Amino acid sequence: MSIDLKNIKVIGFDADDTLWVNETYFRDAEQEFTKLLSQFETPNKIDQELYKMEIKNLPLYGYGVKGFMLSMVEMALELSNYNISNETLEKILNIGKAMINKPVELLDDVENVLKELSKTYKLIVATKGDLLDQERKLEKSGLIKYFHHIEVLSEKESTNYGKLLNHLEIKPSEFLMVGNSLKSDILPIIEIGAQAAHIPFHTTWQHERVEDNVSNGKNYLTLKTLNDIFRYLPK
Repeated sequence: MSIDLKNIKVIGFDADDTLWVNETYFRDAEQEFTKLLSQFETPNKIDQELYKMEIKNLPLYGYGVKGFMLSMVEMALELSNYNISNETLEKILNIGKAMINKPVELLDDVENVLKELSKTYKLIVATKGDLLDQERKLEKSGLIKYFHHIEVLSEKESTNYGKLLNHLEIKPSEFLMVGNSLKSDILPIIEIGAQAAHIPFHTTWQHERVEDNVSNGKNYLTLKTLNDIFRYLPK
């Protein structure tokens, strides 16, 4: 079945790794964290245990840098048997603070594409993460002027998307979601009868990965870059 976008009136965008670089900074931070704890465990074990701690803490802290910072601190205490120095704990906190203060690095052609799309469509942001951090990145990005609505969701599931579209009085048949995560941006959108465009990013958090067979048979676009979207929208 082919993708038909002629009825689309509203286009939604994920933020992290769709509009700007994000996950790369988490991978870099994990490497720094591993070096700090190298006297207590192997790099592979540290990575595994930190990921387990992040998943355990998601219901408490949600997504974003602050929850990641707290998980690093908790994991450092456990792996060191509570012998971690105050100096190392401070360095761990500084890893997180450095992530929060990173400049917003837009992905290729993002602003030009949004500027052009905003002439014809209502654009919204539907993203996960820490509210304050996402608001900060949107302001620093210079992109906020192109969006009709900004929504920071605690989770990206079909029910959350359904509530958002209902609140904004958007018909699923008139909505297209663009994002880098099959799990969060694409599959839940298809479930509610809307259209989706997947733009893979070069690195994906383990929690956001899905098995190949989960997406088999699902009808969505796969784009190499955001600029490719114009090939599928009505002229």
